[in-house]
Amino acid sequence: MRIAQVAPLIESVPPKHYGGTERIVSYLTEELVRAGHDVTLFGSGDSVTQARLIPGCRQSLRLNKQCVDHLAHHLVMIDRVLEHARDFDVIHFHTDYLHFSASRYLRVPHITTLHGRLDLPDLIPVYDRFRHIPVISISNAQRRPLPSANWVGTIYHGLPQELFRLQPNPGNYLAFLGRICREKRADRAIEIAKRAGMPLKIAAKVDPVDRRYFKRVVEPLLQQSHVEWIGEISDREKNDFLGNAHALLFPIDWPEPFGLVMIEAMACGTPVIAYDGGAVSEVIKEGQTGFIAKNVEDAAEAVHRVPELSRAHCRKVFEKRFTVTRMARDYVKIYKRMIDRRMSGVDRCIESSRREITACRRAFENSKIKDAQLHI
Repeated sequence: MRIAQVAPLIESVPPKHYGGTERIVSYLTEELVRAGHDVTLFGSGDSVTQARLIPGCRQSLRLNKQCVDHLAHHLVMIDRVLEHARDFDVIHFHTDYLHFSASRYLRVPHITTLHGRLDLPDLIPVYDRFRHIPVISISNAQRRPLPSANWVGTIYHGLPQELFRLQPNPGNYLAFLGRICREKRADRAIEIAKRAGMPLKIAAKVDPVDRRYFKRVVEPLLQQSHVEWIGEISDREKNDFLGNAHALLFPIDWPEPFGLVMIEAMACGTPVIAYDGGAVSEVIKEGQTGFIAKNVEDAAEAVHRVPELSRAHCRKVFEKRFTVTRMARDYVKIYKRMIDRRMSGVDRCIESSRREITACRRAFENSKIKDAQLHI
């Protein structure tokens, strides 16, 4: 199958450090190549892939200090996708709704995986206008705010099975991994660790848009003796960071679309203590791979219950539900369905055209007969 993967240009594929969407695009792309598909990746020029790469820009935009307008680069990339569209059996977009007005006219089958939150009122007119665009959710919770969108499936994220290894013997600290922003609540994690009486290590990035929040809310809390600030880390560093943790804290304050860090922790055998929101209850099995807390007190108590959970079982759940092999297999099923649907539509058009031609031919023959009768 000839497949195009269209990634955002903010981070490289895979990202150097933080970047959930581009990381998933990378895992999926490489797995599809491994499975024998002919894959083309549209992404930043500093991406690393076994697929054919068509760069949308020379360098990932977050690392390009000269870049002011991200949209301009994405517009150019989308136009390149349209230019090459006939080369593919299916096009898989990961660029939110940016391409909708152009892809509605594509004759090539296409799908769009939505990676972000969808509970924003501004999105309602977009998905009303483009309700024919086939979209995929990354959790069932993610799609609830937009029930009228053209949902063709829910596919959970997956990781390469060998990316992380089971660490059966945890350390004596709690871990927070992700992005510093209001929604992720690093401040809440600091308070949970304090009440539980355990050290907390924070490995996170701070985007420019969240710099003020970090300075005002989080940075003052880092002075506490039980907190260690690490900063951004790579996948290679994640294995030890998560694997050696007593538990991962995920005290979110928003409708999480998926929560990639939760399955990264599970791949290491590390249980997750999370606040309920969005996809959390779809990913974490209460009392098996972690605990879902209602408040700080609940979460602190859950820290002491972690030894009740089996780290080997956490890993087994990951292997059963959240591998890239399963994810790629699910996507290929939908690719084939979209291709079959398009082909059946083409067949209907051809049959309809044949009927029209036959009707016209009969009408023409009848008119000739009538004309001959008039002359007689």
